[in-house]
Amino acid sequence: MSELQYPDDLRYTSDHEWVRDQGEGVVRVGITSYAQDALGDVVYVSLPAVGDEISTGDACGEVESTKSVSDLYAPLAGEVAAVNDALDATPELINSDPYGEGWMFEVKVADTAELDGLLTVEAYREQTN
Repeated sequence: MSELQYPDDLRYTSDHEWVRDQGEGVVRVGITSYAQDALGDVVYVSLPAVGDEISTGDACGEVESTKSVSDLYAPLAGEVAAVNDALDATPELINSDPYGEGWMFEVKVADTAELDGLLTVEAYREQTN
């Protein structure tokens, strides 16, 4: 089994989401390689809609795999600025490229200082061991 990857430039949540600062108060969100590995083959994704207001920790979507259905949680509060429409047709991108083409949505963050409250790669690794 190959070792799961966790890019150093991201922040993480205890719910296995990753957050990449895109600049100008916008972050991109997806699930970690640990989460996609635990889920198995992803077959459907339900994402929030552009313009939705989301609150930190609230369920804002679902990831359905051949094994189970898991909630997707908002890592930060703000307004959904974009969603990855490619996942409608090819949800398996979450398995093949969780940090690239498998991203899920972008949020215009209400308070960028909240980013500092997310887990570093080291803290996330400790949690998944």
